[in-house]
Amino acid sequence: MGISILGMGRYVPEQILTNDDFTRFVETNDEWIRTRTGITERPMAGWEPTWYMGKQASLRAVEAAGIDAEDIGLVISCTVTSDFLTPSMASVIQHEVGASNAAAFDLNAACSGFVYALDTARRFLETDDSLKYVLVVANEALSRFLDFSDRSSCILFGDGAAAAIVERSDKLFSSALRSEGSGAKYLCARSLNVAPEVAQESDFEDPFPEAPLHKLQQNGKEVYKFATQALPKSFELAAEKINITKDDIDWFVPHQANVRIIETAAKKLGVPMEKFIVTLGHYGNTSSASIPLALCEAIEKDIIKRGQTIALIGFGAGLTYGGIIMEY
Repeated sequence: MGISILGMGRYVPEQILTNDDFTRFVETNDEWIRTRTGITERPMAGWEPTWYMGKQASLRAVEAAGIDAEDIGLVISCTVTSDFLTPSMASVIQHEVGASNAAAFDLNAACSGFVYALDTARRFLETDDSLKYVLVVANEALSRFLDFSDRSSCILFGDGAAAAIVERSDKLFSSALRSEGSGAKYLCARSLNVAPEVAQESDFEDPFPEAPLHKLQQNGKEVYKFATQALPKSFELAAEKINITKDDIDWFVPHQANVRIIETAAKKLGVPMEKFIVTLGHYGNTSSASIPLALCEAIEKDIIKRGQTIALIGFGAGLTYGGIIMEY
């Protein structure tokens, strides 16, 4: 059983931070950022909570799908930047969009979140005949968790949300989800300090012991090494399940982390960059929201059309990775 995306919606804050803006507080410049990342600007949430951005994207998805929100049976919000420890962003969004008959929960798979959530939605639809529609929403306010004194990381990220309404269908669908937990230490934001005696019993040593709590830290070299392997592997794992090749794919929609990662992975796959949807130039890395933001924008611009086969590829903290091949 597959799924069909009935409608999508996206939302980004009006406040934009350009590369030149970063020169006010870190030693960098526009050329340095653009040539190394492909990013020129990124939206910043400011006052807007994570759930608010998710709500706006979800309302637009409901409208695009042409459905009644009361017919939504499940809301899955994938986020790493929840406004609360509890309740979930999904529960808040469920109320805000009027999905009064839906169950709701959050899913944290970092930048792979939308891929994980779409696959989870498919599994719920496959096993529950009473479930009609699932709302999958990716909403991130990463700017609140950045260390703006660290020029290697603060320049990379942006804020935003995108959502999809999905239903069961007989369309092509294949997925593969994985995690490489040994690398979890390379990309993290700590919410508490690990006791030394506990750390000694694990190889999950804290690579950023001096970093402030709740601030994102990463080992760029290790993350890059992982990402350039995970992107092609995610596609290959999903493709081999249904015996198709890269030539059968109309569009690749990867996580928008860094243009160099996408270019390197494209070469490994032997796929021209022209088949990759790339939007990080004006969004930056929006974690779980990056794939659906790129997908939604490409659909709105009539780049991705009904009947085409797309590959959604996620990779991120965890270190998680995964791929979905489906018909749009």
